[in-house]
Amino acid sequence: MTPSTSRLVLPLVSFLFGVIGLGLAAYFVFAPDRPAATSAVGGPFRLIDQNGAVLTEKALTGKPSLAFFGLTNCPDVCPTTLYELTQVYTALGPKADQLKSFFVTVDPERDTPEQLKTYLSSFDPRIVALTGDRAALEPMLKSYRVYAKKVPTADGGYTMDHTALVYLMDKSGRFVGAFNLQRPPAESAKDL
Repeated sequence: MTPSTSRLVLPLVSFLFGVIGLGLAAYFVFAPDRPAATSAVGGPFRLIDQNGAVLTEKALTGKPSLAFFGLTNCPDVCPTTLYELTQVYTALGPKADQLKSFFVTVDPERDTPEQLKTYLSSFDPRIVALTGDRAALEPMLKSYRVYAKKVPTADGGYTMDHTALVYLMDKSGRFVGAFNLQRPPAESAKDL
């Protein structure tokens, strides 16, 4: 191959790869049977609530739901979020029973059903806590794209870094988007 031929072949090959790449991208973007992007969040689970009852992903159906992942040993974000959620239930008034809420632990080693029940007694009684062993919890964390990592503390214990997103699910249990609770409760209630 001569130098002038190789100068022509390289741009032609690059052009062909670019066309193929664009074609594949267009296919994946415009394919009619492609699921919506939000369906990539959520999935099956089998966990235990604060009363010892087994719940699955079917618990998220029938009414819109809010799901928050946290832990009872959280010093600020988790209790603040649960307090804000309690205020939203109050702002909803008689419509409050049309909303389900779930507090899913990212620390199942410490957050037993009993511990969760005691912790949730400070918040709206309609909030359901979910726990289970690490093996049962991990698939849910993965399907909801929740980040959770143990961080050792100086005293030999640990805390947890975790996603602090409130997930809004529709009445079919499908992810709608992140829900902002950091605004006046009446505004959040109106959006719901």
